[in-house]
Amino acid sequence: MNNDFMLALDELCKEKNLDKPTILDALQKALIKSYQKNYDNQENVDVIIDEETGKIEVYALKEIVDEVNDNIVEISLKDARVINPTYRLGDIARIKLTPKNFGRVAAQTARNIVIQKIRDAQRDSLYGEYIERANEMITGTIQREDKYNVYVNLDKIEGIVPAKEQVSTEKYLPNARMKFLIKEVRNSSKEPQIILSRASQDLITRLFELEVPEITDGIIEIYSLAREAGSRTKMAVFSNDENIDAIGACIGFKGARVNSIVEELQGEKIDIINFDKDIKVFISNALSPADIIKVLVNEKNKQSLVVVASDQLSLAIGKEGQNARLAARLTGWKIDIKSSEEFEKLSQVDIDEILGLNELDEESQLSEESLSKDEEDLEVSEDYDNKEPVEEDYIGEDEIDDESNED
Repeated sequence: MNNDFMLALDELCKEKNLDKPTILDALQKALIKSYQKNYDNQENVDVIIDEETGKIEVYALKEIVDEVNDNIVEISLKDARVINPTYRLGDIARIKLTPKNFGRVAAQTARNIVIQKIRDAQRDSLYGEYIERANEMITGTIQREDKYNVYVNLDKIEGIVPAKEQVSTEKYLPNARMKFLIKEVRNSSKEPQIILSRASQDLITRLFELEVPEITDGIIEIYSLAREAGSRTKMAVFSNDENIDAIGACIGFKGARVNSIVEELQGEKIDIINFDKDIKVFISNALSPADIIKVLVNEKNKQSLVVVASDQLSLAIGKEGQNARLAARLTGWKIDIKSSEEFEKLSQVDIDEILGLNELDEESQLSEESLSKDEEDLEVSEDYDNKEPVEEDYIGEDEIDDESNED
């Protein structure tokens, strides 16, 4: 190595934002290992690199002793003082070496070290960039798909969609542009692994944040969300401004906003309902599009009994219990649904058992609320105009929370 190399290294460090002392330290350690490998692996050596000229000097390190038993690691005081008159017993003598062809070895080692450090810096830079974007949404281009994973071009790096983060009803066609949630960022020796998701509930949140400025501005908030990816999502929202309708803002003019999201999700249905602090109203809204007659609740253990007309029972439960299951997850309550005929046949003991009220105390009370005639004339859960009939062809794997599926 020479002065030209050091000047080039200075420029490279500035360009790639590399730390020169770190590179020189790594180079020194690599040269020591290289010397021991190519010349003498038993000898203790040190390598000095002149940061100005690039000159490299190799020194053998030997302990100064009275009597030499191992001349590889020891040297007599007499011989040591030939090198430096100030040496004393117990000191470590530094003996300059001039190994043959070591300059060529040093140059190749330096090149490899610099290349590796550039790669490390690029890896660390990418990791730092994407770890800050964890749980954010990103757009990528589908590259290929194998038995387990979908690989996505994110411009700077490749992302991976593992099987559990894919949606079974979706098609991942090469060159297709899609939006993903950055689920996880893992560091590795080669390059960061960017784990992407199409199945995450948070992807729905990010899509609405993108399409609905009122959410980004904090005027409208998403209270809760329940999703069975590829089939159906229920989302509860509320407005912090009484002059702005939360559902209407999320749907957009002529459904433009929500339709854009449905298109991105390849047809997944989205139910948007109003959150209400009154849990009975909230449960009624969550079971949309079914009309609810009565809601009984036990607030202590978050169990509820919902009464609907006979012709609304299947709609309230949904195919394979999907509507009730999503409503339970959306509200965080257990929901048991009965038709009005079934409810009339229940004794108070039966009702108490359903609500977990067998041992009533002051903190656990039975309450009920009947919807007024005016309320029955209104839709319990608002939906966008020209709503298509409910089509449910997805069988979820989650446990069905309401016990009425057996009815």
